[in-house]
Amino acid sequence: MRIIYVTSSLPHGKKEAFIIPEIEELKHQGHEILVVPTYPRGEVLHGDAKPLMGHVVSRPLLSAGIAKAAARQFVGNPAGASEAVRCLLMSRSGVFLRNLVVYLKGLWLAELARGWRADHIHAHWATVPATMALVAGEVSKIQWSITAHRFDIAEDNLLAIKAKKACFIRAINRRGGREIAERVSPAAAPPSIIHMGVAIPPAEHIKRRHDPGRVPRMVVPANLLEVKGHVYLLEAVRLLKDRGVDVHVDLAGDGPLREALMGKVEKLGLRDRVAFLGLLPHEKLLDGMRTGGWDLLVLPSIVTDSGEKEGIPVAIIEAMSRRVPVVSTATGGIPELFEGVDNALLVPPRDPAALAEAIAGLIRDPRLRECLVESARRRVENDFAVEQVAVELVRHFQMCGSYRR
Repeated sequence: MRIIYVTSSLPHGKKEAFIIPEIEELKHQGHEILVVPTYPRGEVLHGDAKPLMGHVVSRPLLSAGIAKAAARQFVGNPAGASEAVRCLLMSRSGVFLRNLVVYLKGLWLAELARGWRADHIHAHWATVPATMALVAGEVSKIQWSITAHRFDIAEDNLLAIKAKKACFIRAINRRGGREIAERVSPAAAPPSIIHMGVAIPPAEHIKRRHDPGRVPRMVVPANLLEVKGHVYLLEAVRLLKDRGVDVHVDLAGDGPLREALMGKVEKLGLRDRVAFLGLLPHEKLLDGMRTGGWDLLVLPSIVTDSGEKEGIPVAIIEAMSRRVPVVSTATGGIPELFEGVDNALLVPPRDPAALAEAIAGLIRDPRLRECLVESARRRVENDFAVEQVAVELVRHFQMCGSYRR
């Protein structure tokens, strides 16, 4: 198949690296992929995104070329272009302008898709990327679909209309599927639950360090946002320090809470135990997990007061596939990931004492670590391998057919 992937910024910028294995696997299975970022902002930071560059069409939101292509498409199919406008006019005030801004680029995408002879358009994120796919689909009549993740479901950017117009909506976990179903018409097709997949390295390529004198190192691969719950981990590390348990924390990410978290580290007296690594290129994060750079991964996620929550964080899946033990919280879609995993360490959110106890338990009990990582690896192999995910996605794409009847 010839599939266009509409992203937010990928391959540009620091986010969306978790989509790369899916695209690469589709290519590996013989499908032709064209990546079209909605907002091509920033440099190509992730090394594993660079091989995609020959399959990317990056254009600004507005340019003379975009405007000319949009005019051609409007003249060529005024009914489809007008129907897309009608849909956008139904946007609530908070998202109307963002939807309107991508209208011309959506018309341009229709021309690109026709010229490239695309069989399907797939948008990651149910927000503006899906709006662009909606416009392109109305004008080109090429079938399109959406992967909805987490915040984009709660934002509800024309979700009911998109559910009606799209061939299917993919939710990456059951909770997300239920939340989508609650926001769309009961007559709409139920969301398809298709997990995000990861590339699983062969067991013989995974290395573990055996240094009895080494201070255990944990990594938190997450942007510095409230929903990630970093502050509760810092408080847990302070508790561990008070108990004489030595640990070192690497915060691998960046974001608006950086200054506040650095202040918290100073207040708690943890400067010697916490490092702010900033954004790590995706391939370096994966290599550190594979080669024993970290002894455990911790993601202390919460549900924010505004209701923001996790989906199934791909970083956790990647750690499990590389036999890195994980401590996390029972929030969002995380419990779904650990179904059937022996001795899963999911603690209540916003509970530094429970986090500290789970971390200390992993450090002092090698048998617990071994049981956990083996069971977690099997879980990922059985249900989150990117090869299986790609096959299921293609099955859904093919069920749509190439054109709307």
